[in-house]
Amino acid sequence: MDPIEQFMATVRGRGQTVVLPEGADPRVLKAARRLVDEKLAQPIVLGTADEISQAAKQAEVALEGIHTIDPAKSGRLAAYAASYAADRNVKEGVAKRMVVRSVVFGGMMVKLGDADTLVAGVSTATANVIQAGALTVGYAPGIASASSFFLMIMPEFRGRKQYPLVFADCAVNIAPMPEQLADIAIASELSAKKLLDEAPRVAMLSFSTHGSASHAEIDHVTSALAIARERAPQALIDGEFQLDAAIMPNVAAKKIKRPSEVAGKANVLIFPDLNSGNIGYKLTQYLAGARAIGPFLQGFAKPISDLSRGASADDIVATTAVCLAQCQGAAGK
Repeated sequence: MDPIEQFMATVRGRGQTVVLPEGADPRVLKAARRLVDEKLAQPIVLGTADEISQAAKQAEVALEGIHTIDPAKSGRLAAYAASYAADRNVKEGVAKRMVVRSVVFGGMMVKLGDADTLVAGVSTATANVIQAGALTVGYAPGIASASSFFLMIMPEFRGRKQYPLVFADCAVNIAPMPEQLADIAIASELSAKKLLDEAPRVAMLSFSTHGSASHAEIDHVTSALAIARERAPQALIDGEFQLDAAIMPNVAAKKIKRPSEVAGKANVLIFPDLNSGNIGYKLTQYLAGARAIGPFLQGFAKPISDLSRGASADDIVATTAVCLAQCQGAAGK
C-alpha cells in the first residue's frame, strides 16, 4: 500500500481533530472538506466568518461538518490567554494579544487537548509556525530545539518496494551545534518509532567512518553522538558513518571493526548540516526516483507540522494524516 494511503487508513474513522489556522485560504477549505468526507479527521478551521465563507466559496465546497472558530470571538480565548500567561510569565493582556493570532490560538488548542494536531504554513512563515509551537505546545522532554524530517519512500530497497527512510534535518537547522544535532537525532528516532514498521536505527552521517578521517567537522558529529547516547541510552544511535557504511551491510562489514546495531542497517539518516541534508534528500528524490514526503516538524511535545507555501489541498490532507498517525495511540502503539 502507498505509505500515505496507509497513514490515511490508520487514522480513518478515529475521530481525531486537526486545527487548520489559515481559514482564509481556499486550499485549506478544500482539504477540510476532504478530511470530513473521507472520515480522516474532524477539521477545525480558524478565521473570521467572512474569511472562511469567502474561501469556501472560492474552493466550491460546503461548510457542513467543518467546525469553524473565530479566535477573537471564541469562548475559549480567555482560558487560552490565562494558560499562556501562566506558562510564559506575562500579563494576560499581553497573552490575549498573542493568543488571538490564529496559529498561536491553534497551538493552544493542541496544548490544552482541544485538538490533536496543528497543520499550518500555506500563508504562514515556517519560523512563525515553529515559534508558535515552541510558545504553546512546547518541546518534548529532553529536547530544546525544533527540527524537521522527510519520509523518503524508496521505489525498492533491501528487497522491499516502497521502503521508507527518515532523513533529518533537511529543512530547518542550517548549521546545528552538537547539542542541536543530538536533538535532531533523538527527535528523529522518536518520529521514526511512530511511523516506521521496524525499529529505528539512527546513523549520524559524516565523510568519515569511525575515525577514518580527522577534522573538526567530524568532531562535531562525534560530540553530537555522545550527547545523544547519554540523553537517550535506549535508542539505537551510532556513527560517525559515511553513507555507504550506514546503509550497505557489505560496506559496513569491511569498514566497521566493532559490533554495531546500526551499521549497514540504518533507516534514519542524520545529516550534519542543512547543506548536506537538503542536497541529500533531493539527490535521492530526483536521481533514485524516491518520493519525498514532508518536511514535517519534530521535537515538539505533540505533533504539529509546517506546510510549504505552494502546498495543495492534497498535501494538507497527507500532512494531516502523517501528524495524526504520530499522535499517541493512533498507530496502535
